[in-house]
Amino acid sequence: MALRNIVLEGDPILRKRCRAVDQVDDRIRMILDDMVETMREAGGVGLAAPQVGMMRRMFVAEPEEGRVYCFVNPEIIEMEGSQLGDEGCLSVPGYQGKVERPERIRIKGLDREGKEQEYEFRDWDARVMCHEFDHLEGILYTDKAGQVYEVTAEGDE
Repeated sequence: MALRNIVLEGDPILRKRCRAVDQVDDRIRMILDDMVETMREAGGVGLAAPQVGMMRRMFVAEPEEGRVYCFVNPEIIEMEGSQLGDEGCLSVPGYQGKVERPERIRIKGLDREGKEQEYEFRDWDARVMCHEFDHLEGILYTDKAGQVYEVTAEGDE
């Protein structure tokens, strides 16, 4: 596994819609593993392929330590409710914003082995998955945030 460079806001790759992955093979699995390692090293809870310079529809997420999800060609097939909460992004370091997201989602896609998977996520987990899915559409949380503010120190605004 290897750490990958995280693309920062201002790079046009973050504003493009990603292309589908044709086949989940060893190369895709290696990229997913690298993304998990990069996400953890950077202290994030999710990382989408465009954030490491890959224009492919895939992301990794670890909403809780030890609970890792890999999604290839994900689709959000159900959304319900609404929640408002703070979000940050590894591609927009030093800032957070309040974003409205669904309270519950159902998402399907391929796992790292290329097998179909489907999950229902609520609350924080739903927020994380929606945030990463947006990256595949070329959308940053700052596009949806009512207010974006600088984070001066850990936990401080």
